[in-house]
Amino acid sequence: MGAATGLSFAEALTAVVQPARERRPATEVVPIEQALGRALSEDVYSRVALPPWDNAGMDGYAVQKADVLGANSIAPRVLPVIGTSVAGADPTALPWVQQGTAVRIMTGAPMPPGADAVVRVEDTDGGESVVQIRHDRDIVGRGNVRPRGEDIAANAVLFAAGTSLRASHLGALASIGLRGVPVYRAPRVTIVSSGDELVLLDRFAEVESGHRIVSSSSYALPALLRGAGAQVTMAPLVEDSLDALTQALGAALDAGCDLLVTTGGVSVGAHDYTRDALAALDGTQTFWRARIRPGGPLGTGSVRSVPWLGLPGNPVSTMVTGALFAWPLLRAIGGHAAVHHARVPVRMMDAADTPAPLTYFLRVSLQVAADGVLEARLAGAQGSNLLRTMALADALLEVPETVDRVEPGATMHAVLLPDAPLLFADGERLS
Repeated sequence: MGAATGLSFAEALTAVVQPARERRPATEVVPIEQALGRALSEDVYSRVALPPWDNAGMDGYAVQKADVLGANSIAPRVLPVIGTSVAGADPTALPWVQQGTAVRIMTGAPMPPGADAVVRVEDTDGGESVVQIRHDRDIVGRGNVRPRGEDIAANAVLFAAGTSLRASHLGALASIGLRGVPVYRAPRVTIVSSGDELVLLDRFAEVESGHRIVSSSSYALPALLRGAGAQVTMAPLVEDSLDALTQALGAALDAGCDLLVTTGGVSVGAHDYTRDALAALDGTQTFWRARIRPGGPLGTGSVRSVPWLGLPGNPVSTMVTGALFAWPLLRAIGGHAAVHHARVPVRMMDAADTPAPLTYFLRVSLQVAADGVLEARLAGAQGSNLLRTMALADALLEVPETVDRVEPGATMHAVLLPDAPLLFADGERLS
């Protein structure tokens, strides 16, 4: 694809993410308490079976199935209760359930030897020394018994390498006794932003006087990338000069990072020095423009063997491309098997014109309609300088290059924003 037209969205995404897929990240072992959000660097096997023994799925009585089949309230089965099994009991110390006997048992307690079913306490008279079995429901099949190894089999793979660890994963890892978790190292990212008009919050007086604007991306982009599991360093703001930017990029590389991200200066304006600065550091570029809006001035490559991603400088363009490209890139660098955002079908409720032959990503809010379908509405005006509408959005509506107008009621696809989970206020429902 020629430089004048740029890469399609799919081509650009592949060009950004695929090189990271081909590099093996560094690994480490971390305490389980620090493993949340990381990716496993190797398959994890369980040395134990869970549950470690057959156990009761209900409070009731452990019995032999043949003793209770056909029991009903008119003709109950009467069995002597020869013991009790509670959660935490020693399975080897429990009485043997012979034909015509029962053991009182609690949910999760080990099954006594000889028993192959549990009658729910609701189907009995609750007797302590003698019990009347008044119903044989649930006896056929598993009979309210949880078999050994039903959850986790001994010596089997519990989770595969590349698994992204959530809270429930940590619970499962703890249940097999894993204290140290083998993971890929969290990616180290350095962000370098340039622009003479930009200041940080400690210079807000210059914003109030009308001479400068706050570098909002200096606060929003690091937060977004930390959500991808990265350790983020924000370099000092750089003035619009080739020497200053070259020095800043060199300093970031000297300090060490796994990904170098720049914002601004990647287009073709008189003060856009990023590409020249990269060339001065012997960097290479894969591409420098994509057929998307917002975020067309986008580039990737490497410098001193470190991947580089150049994001546009407009606040919304920075965040959109950060979500669409930097987020999955960091997931790939971090060793995660799943790197791409969920892309879900939605019913568009507003009209929107997209006249240029580009893939548009419109900021939309989502809600669930009465028929259970996700509905998308424009979060507001779509200018690339309007950051508030980015904050109001739940997703980016993807409008293909071949579509120049979206009509209300059209079925489209939306990319869920990584830091915008669908939450509902009190009284609202999912369907």
